[in-house]
Amino acid sequence: MEIDDHTRTELEAAAFRQLVGHLRGRTDVQNIAMMDLAGFCRNCLSRWYQEAAEAKGIDLDKEGARELIYGMPYAEWKAKYQTDATPEQKAAFEKSHK
Repeated sequence: MEIDDHTRTELEAAAFRQLVGHLRGRTDVQNIAMMDLAGFCRNCLSRWYQEAAEAKGIDLDKEGARELIYGMPYAEWKAKYQTDATPEQKAAFEKSHK
């Protein structure tokens, strides 16, 4: 199947919005768990978003990009949902990110 560039971009954007929406709903999934299992987390997504904006000449700071991904200010998300990483999570993170 061949998909033209415009349609591919629309499909990718829709998939990205679905991913972000899914992550907003899964506040039980901690970033460190995502990093350990998938090698990326919400902060990675926000950094990639910020880098893409900058590449297009759009001024988007780190906190603004995080708010777009988290659906609220990052500090608020952390206060509401972030838990302390377990020793096992910390060890797995260290092992996978040497």
